[in-house]
Amino acid sequence: MQPLPKMQFRKTKIIFIIVLTLGFFTLGLLAEDKYPAMWQEKVFDGAVRCNLCPYRCILREGQVGQCGVRKNIGGKLYSLNYGKIVAFNIDPVEKKPVFHFLPGSFALSLATAGCNLHCKFCQNWEISQRTAQEVPFRKLTPEQIVDFAKKNGCDSIAYTYSEPVVFYELMYNTAKLAHKKGLRNIMVTAGFINPQPLKELLKYMDAVKVDLKGFSKDFYKNVVFGDRDVILNNLKIIKQSGVWLEIVNLVIPTLNDNLDEIKKMCEWIRDNLGEDVPLHFSRFYPMYKLKNLPPTPVETLEKARNIALAVGLKYVYIGNVPGNPGENTYCPKCGRVLIRRQGYKVVENNIVNGRCKFCGEKIPGVFAPLERDSGRDYSLTGFAAKKH
Repeated sequence: MQPLPKMQFRKTKIIFIIVLTLGFFTLGLLAEDKYPAMWQEKVFDGAVRCNLCPYRCILREGQVGQCGVRKNIGGKLYSLNYGKIVAFNIDPVEKKPVFHFLPGSFALSLATAGCNLHCKFCQNWEISQRTAQEVPFRKLTPEQIVDFAKKNGCDSIAYTYSEPVVFYELMYNTAKLAHKKGLRNIMVTAGFINPQPLKELLKYMDAVKVDLKGFSKDFYKNVVFGDRDVILNNLKIIKQSGVWLEIVNLVIPTLNDNLDEIKKMCEWIRDNLGEDVPLHFSRFYPMYKLKNLPPTPVETLEKARNIALAVGLKYVYIGNVPGNPGENTYCPKCGRVLIRRQGYKVVENNIVNGRCKFCGEKIPGVFAPLERDSGRDYSLTGFAAKKH
């Protein structure tokens, strides 16, 4: 794997404080408020190795990992972003997107700063490519997060927007508590994590949406700064765990839109994960370091969808193209529309007890009747609103 250039971090001990209290939230920029990190080991002379992700950063005193949010302080590894929420919204689950997981329901969605990848096309780079000291946040505990979700009628909590791998401890603690309180958990991730931390986390996840960013090793190396094979292995782990899995592939003109390569990816998904795993082809828009590229032609997305269906995948979607028929769910047996969507809104749902109401075909996913709660309090959400 190509090494990344060393990231520069400020060494100032005191950062100015801005505090604005809104209810039980606090907006602030605070100096090194830390939380003990999981998945660490001592190596030599006060250095520690972080075993959370495949970088396995070895950090001497004062050094910070590639993610920008895990630091060696006094010979121990700490998370610098624990509870420092930079995005906090009530979203339809279709926004993640997960289409076969409680369709039409709402997820309390949250993120902290940081990411262990450095995609040139990142749509949330303002928070993912920043450290915990560089982004305004509101400090929340797992108890406050779960309580807010319950009070506002959310069916799940989604760990999303940036990269939840790098706020592992907050996600882990919140997810455990959420299960105790009857809430489900959704992880929206690029999947760049070591197997053991992933397996431990999956005990408390109910759905995982993985961004499979391409199928070329060179694309992962030069555009994502990751390792494709790590992601493929983790997709297998997630599938084998029984946690509901969906995959998104952002199709970028000239970089990962080769149709032969897309076919190989679809065949790999079919052969290794199964024909029932939903696959979303999402439209790219010029963003971050790839503003020189045009949006993905809709025709390219439709060709990719047709390829996926032709190789045997049953549930294939087109994203970021509102109104396209490819955003609907169709019965693979009778061909009727099962779930009709308009953007993130479900306008028709013909799945009854997990089956097509027209022909009785069993539809894979997590489905449950939900009661609407008109008392959601959106006034405490919506800051730093991001995509997915």
